[in-house]
Amino acid sequence: MQWLSCDLIYWGSSKPRLNFFHLHQSTLSDITDQRTLKESSDAATDDTSETPTALLDRAQQHATNVAAAHFPELPVEAIAWDISKRAQRTAGATRYDPESDETTISLTRDAYDSQGWEQFSSTVRHELIHAWQYHEFGEADHGRTFARWIDVLDISQYCERFTSPNWWVICEDCDGRLVRYQRSKVVKHPETYSGGDCSGSLRVEETAGQ
Repeated sequence: MQWLSCDLIYWGSSKPRLNFFHLHQSTLSDITDQRTLKESSDAATDDTSETPTALLDRAQQHATNVAAAHFPELPVEAIAWDISKRAQRTAGATRYDPESDETTISLTRDAYDSQGWEQFSSTVRHELIHAWQYHEFGEADHGRTFARWIDVLDISQYCERFTSPNWWVICEDCDGRLVRYQRSKVVKHPETYSGGDCSGSLRVEETAGQ
């Protein structure tokens, strides 16, 4: 099983440090459809969710049912949703704007086409937990408050990738791994970076076909 990894960079040391964890608050510029749960009263209930609108309706209805059972305090009707047709790296992402107190869950159409509804629905539940975290704590991660729901909601701790990376950035000390799809600075010059937690040296592995 392949896990999506993102990183943050810290500039307080002699080398920028890469932290190996998933970043939730990201921006998808390729939004193709955005609506709220109030607009999805006729959600799809079968396996023929072929259009972005039908898939969005089905995901919203699933989230409504899960929230009613497990997150009754979460104003799920206020969550904004969007479907991306072009994102290739993440099956889902949750964004939170503290100024407007708005939460948006973004889902990727290609992930659904690749995974099917059963696995894709776990992404919906995964992102719904992050929405709940933002509502309750003002921040989201994969720590203790997330882990408590893994078995209850039958999900994975990290979102699964549905495309293969072009490069792996690997920490020599802790074996932490980051994916890279473009020839970024760390891919070109891994010797100028270090692992975030262990400050270990980094190396780069190119995947097959590159």
